[in-house]
Amino acid sequence: MNFNRELANIVVYEAGKPIELLVREFGIDPNHIIKLASNENPYGCSPKASAAIEENIKKVSLYPDDSMFELKAGLAQKYALKSENIIIGSGSDQIIEFCLHAKCNQKSSVLMAKTTFAMYEIYAKQVGAKIIKTPSHSHNISEFIQLYKLHLPEVVFLCVPNNPLGECLDKNQVYEFISQTSPDTLVVIDGAYQEFAQAKDKNKAINPAEILEKFKNVIYLGTFSKAYGLGGMRVGYGLASDEIIKILHKIRPPFNIGILSLEAAISALKDEEFVKNSVHATLKEMQKYEDFAKKNAIDFIPSWTNFITFILNDNFSSTQLCDWLLQKGVIIRNLKSYGMNAVRITIGKPDQNHRVFELIEEFLDHRRSQH
Repeated sequence: MNFNRELANIVVYEAGKPIELLVREFGIDPNHIIKLASNENPYGCSPKASAAIEENIKKVSLYPDDSMFELKAGLAQKYALKSENIIIGSGSDQIIEFCLHAKCNQKSSVLMAKTTFAMYEIYAKQVGAKIIKTPSHSHNISEFIQLYKLHLPEVVFLCVPNNPLGECLDKNQVYEFISQTSPDTLVVIDGAYQEFAQAKDKNKAINPAEILEKFKNVIYLGTFSKAYGLGGMRVGYGLASDEIIKILHKIRPPFNIGILSLEAAISALKDEEFVKNSVHATLKEMQKYEDFAKKNAIDFIPSWTNFITFILNDNFSSTQLCDWLLQKGVIIRNLKSYGMNAVRITIGKPDQNHRVFELIEEFLDHRRSQH
């Protein structure tokens, strides 16, 4: 059977390994498994969101409000925008898909960092667009400017902060780049981890209302999957000019998020104290990872997210470390598929992180004893 030829060179996105895999393969008690591979919030979600899910459980036979009026109103208030500036997606990655279908075809090109969120490339390839990547793994704004001027891409992705590495451009660097783009280039600012970046360093903070007022060719993406702890609900959003949002709504399918997801997000948005506390606890634990890395001579990338990337030396591979931890009941993310001997570890709760440190030290001691 013949399929769309554009699918031939697409590598399927590799999601973080589920807890169920360790239960099946190693017979580990699920209560003893620590999953730190998918950047989920270890503190769960707001009690208000949980209550909303329980209260609306009997409505699952009904379609949700497709206008998503209440959620958009909450986001409009949060960001000082209009509801007309907002589109809701099944995760912010669905809005990435909308953007590429709206702007690109087989004659188009898309610019991104060498190592960034894999779905940018996957969705771009689905529409036949050419992929342009910077030489550096992380975001180097001078490389972006140089490649932009050379190729004039239809879409540019800036992941601020960047997943899966954790580094983050300053706001003035983002503005510097956008100011040199054509009004016809769509610049996608992926702010999935902005809550963490803003809490850690005000120089990294992107204000959507400010940037949309200054630049008409920008869409800002946010999500309820990270700081809000609703990864399983799959709710993301895009903030942009009326013109961009109207076009994206032509692509959005009806009822693209479920009624429980919608109600959970509405309630989660009303509990900013939960988000603030989760972010504070995460950044406090992040410092322990940095201290641990320094103590054990492990290179790491300073992070403005809820995860940290350890760059491993030539003595052992990321696969060896990940497999060791898997057998001990700990799931982290192997970055081998990105061409890096590195691992990404979601920041967990204090007891989870303590266990991870113990096991990595055990692994390092085991490696030393073999040499």
